[in-house]
Amino acid sequence: MVVVVLLAVAAVIVTRSSDKDRVSASSANSSGSAASTTEITTPAPGTSYIATAQVPDINVYDAPDAPTPIKTFENPWFINGDSKSPVPLVFSVREQQEDGWIEVLLPTGPIGSIGWVHTADVALSITRYHITVELGAHRLQAFDGDTVLLESTVAVGAPATPTPTGDYYIVAVLKAPSSDTQYGPYAFGLSGPSGGLEGFTGGDAEVGIHGNNDASVLGRDVSHGCVRMSNDGVTQLAAVLLLGTPVSITA
Repeated sequence: MVVVVLLAVAAVIVTRSSDKDRVSASSANSSGSAASTTEITTPAPGTSYIATAQVPDINVYDAPDAPTPIKTFENPWFINGDSKSPVPLVFSVREQQEDGWIEVLLPTGPIGSIGWVHTADVALSITRYHITVELGAHRLQAFDGDTVLLESTVAVGAPATPTPTGDYYIVAVLKAPSSDTQYGPYAFGLSGPSGGLEGFTGGDAEVGIHGNNDASVLGRDVSHGCVRMSNDGVTQLAAVLLLGTPVSITA
């Protein structure tokens, strides 16, 4: 798994994972930060679970009763294979079972890929944050529960390299050494491939959300598949969004 945004510059990995912000589970409904929990419960409306890997290798199965894994993910993983750029492995949780299994979105294509992991291999946290992107309206909204935290006009994929719709989550947050780049000060790597490119500047073509240095492109279909937003907006989000934050991109 490789995040391609910011490959043209040396980036700093921002490891703001859910276990950095654990509080008691009872406070999950009053705070946007993640709350740790080991109970098999349904999150309150406007919240979701994040699963953070606690073991070096996570086996993923296509069903709870499957005898062998279909995939194995390393924890941490590394941006472009660089051992100096470790990123905690996280998943967005779809379903929990009392028999020790969790259904999760996977940090790989095709978009919306799911699998099952052992509850014992992860730590569960609750987050109130989520993002929606409406391609036709060129609009990004970030929510804290049911409250709109930020609304931003965005640029999306050009006709030849469209931004693919689907359910994603944030797998990496990168900070540029300078905000004066075409990617802006921050970029969020998402859990899915770009629909328009096989590769981009030497890496796999992953969808991302990032800033930009040309405000005139906002509201237009001009990107290679990533979502471009204002530098002020992406900076605001980078301060609060956790790895594992759900992202929904719709037409």
